[in-house]
Amino acid sequence: MIRFWDFKLSGAPPLLSLVVMAQGVRMEIILSISSVLGALLIGAISPGPSFVLVARTSMAASRVDGLFAAIGMGIGGVIFSAVVLLGLQAALASVPWLYLTLKLVGGLYLVYLAVRIWRGAKEPIVIPGTEEKIRRSVKKPFLLGLFTQLSNPKTAVVYGSIFAALLPHNLPPSASLMLPFLVFLVEAGWYSIVALVLSSESSRAAYLQSKMHVDRVAGGVMGLLGFKLIAAARPVP
Repeated sequence: MIRFWDFKLSGAPPLLSLVVMAQGVRMEIILSISSVLGALLIGAISPGPSFVLVARTSMAASRVDGLFAAIGMGIGGVIFSAVVLLGLQAALASVPWLYLTLKLVGGLYLVYLAVRIWRGAKEPIVIPGTEEKIRRSVKKPFLLGLFTQLSNPKTAVVYGSIFAALLPHNLPPSASLMLPFLVFLVEAGWYSIVALVLSSESSRAAYLQSKMHVDRVAGGVMGLLGFKLIAAARPVP
């Protein structure tokens, strides 16, 4: 009878051990990345300025505008994940004035958006032609989504905390390159769902009937979030 340990002479057990070890490491990486993406998805689902912007854009403009805003959110997530993977998040933590400055700038940007939304609450919506709508969608909603996502540098710290807690220290370069792409799918995917749902005819009809109130609520929420970020930018005594 041939026993399993008889294969030691041919080197089969060490090779088998390496294969099993490699599979175990691969499974650990898959589970770690899945946990990271799940945590980021929960954060994206939580209401915030990004949700407010995509929701209002989808109802007030068009589905295309909302989807381009969602893509901007996804690109912002890619930038944050790249910042963390490159170790720049540690630089933000070690240079307090830079972090506080970014918070102040981000808060002022949100307040600026809030004022624009509030002041435009009484203005009627003009539905542009298809070509104009698509051309406008490539620029304005995308940039609004991108800058809104990047307006809060605290997100970089959140990304850093999640990555540090859930990713293994020996993350392969291939996984590091793939992670920002997966983050894009999570961020852009969720906000695309928001855009698709809220750009329906029923959602738009409901929005048009109470546009002033919806815009002022959206502007108010955006302003509160901006002032909260500005308040957090004050140095701690």
